[in-house]
Amino acid sequence: MKFKRILIIALLSVPTLVNAQKMTPANGLGEREYFVKTLTRIADPVLVALSKNELKKTMPVEAKVAKDRVYSTYLEAFGRLIAGMAPWLELGPDETPEGTLRKKYIDLAVQCIRNSTNPQAPDFMNFNQGRQPLVDAAFFSQALLRAPKQLWGNLDEITKKNVINALRSSRVISPSYSNWLMFSATIEAALQKFDNSGDKMRIDYALRQHLLWYKGDGAYGDGPNFHWDYYNSFVIQPMLLEVTKELKDANLDTKKYYELMLERSRRYAEVQERLISPEGTYPPIGRSLAYRFGAFQLLSKIALMKELPEHVTPQQVRSALYAVVKRQIEMPETFDKNGWLQIGLAGHQPEVGENYISTGSLYLCSEAFLVLGLPVNDSFWQLPYADWTAKKAWKGEKIQIDHAIVDKEN
Repeated sequence: MKFKRILIIALLSVPTLVNAQKMTPANGLGEREYFVKTLTRIADPVLVALSKNELKKTMPVEAKVAKDRVYSTYLEAFGRLIAGMAPWLELGPDETPEGTLRKKYIDLAVQCIRNSTNPQAPDFMNFNQGRQPLVDAAFFSQALLRAPKQLWGNLDEITKKNVINALRSSRVISPSYSNWLMFSATIEAALQKFDNSGDKMRIDYALRQHLLWYKGDGAYGDGPNFHWDYYNSFVIQPMLLEVTKELKDANLDTKKYYELMLERSRRYAEVQERLISPEGTYPPIGRSLAYRFGAFQLLSKIALMKELPEHVTPQQVRSALYAVVKRQIEMPETFDKNGWLQIGLAGHQPEVGENYISTGSLYLCSEAFLVLGLPVNDSFWQLPYADWTAKKAWKGEKIQIDHAIVDKEN
């Protein structure tokens, strides 16, 4: 009888099958829940402080020379963070627990936009002094383009004017002859969408140069030269897609650049999926490794757009991204004792940070969470777990032969 009582108690303590499935990491709903918890954990220190006009007062500045990055690091943190959060926020509030949580973060983000662009606010941000603000005015613009209803649409008229003024003020910064051209183009695309005042020459110049810098098989040079790094995903291809999509939607894409950029991005996303090892790691090559899993922004974006290549399934991308995020985010000392990100690829590795890297820079990692813009009932979350290409390959299972795409003339 004693054994039977123990057995009954043990059985009663086991969660129901539905709940067990929901919380299993290999299940899509469990992976989504983990992504939401991780994204909001990353976001909380930034958004809570900025919503109270206390970001400059409370955010630590870790950098090789911290005093040299104070002028830009706050806009870096905010602009990059909400660029990654924007598709999730754009789903809007609803009656579900996640929908209620989204409402909280929409309200926080809107208040943060109000404070960061109000010239009288303590946390008014620098959009035009020095060079770095051009970069993060672009990520801020990216967020607005990705969430026109829940971010831009919820702003009061005064804040909308402040946002436009802040973005316009960044025009005094000349972009470098590199991926930086896309920062100017993205800001102008946002000005065109929300104020009908975008500088089409800046957009056209950026697009034409990147067409010239295309190296083949889905990859662009960062300027005239090719670099072994993740900048095709950090910046170049997501912004090419977003700028050309805005042109297309406004009937200004007369040369049909969007379709060309999309074809190349699909190939680059296919390569990215193959770079993820069976253990959820990837090659630590190139600069800006401290952006962590932000390296997979393009793969996440192509999945969000439902434009994955034929032989790359949504569930294998979901499972691969989950493996990467979990591997990095759970490394000891990824966060400091107050929840702020610290410089590193796998944990706290200050030596990984280049001279331009500071605490604010690290929030580009949020770009990996673009897939949260797919609703809960989407097949991306509902389909069962699947191994990704490298995991299948190194288990000796059947994989698809990989082929380069045929280059098109510009």
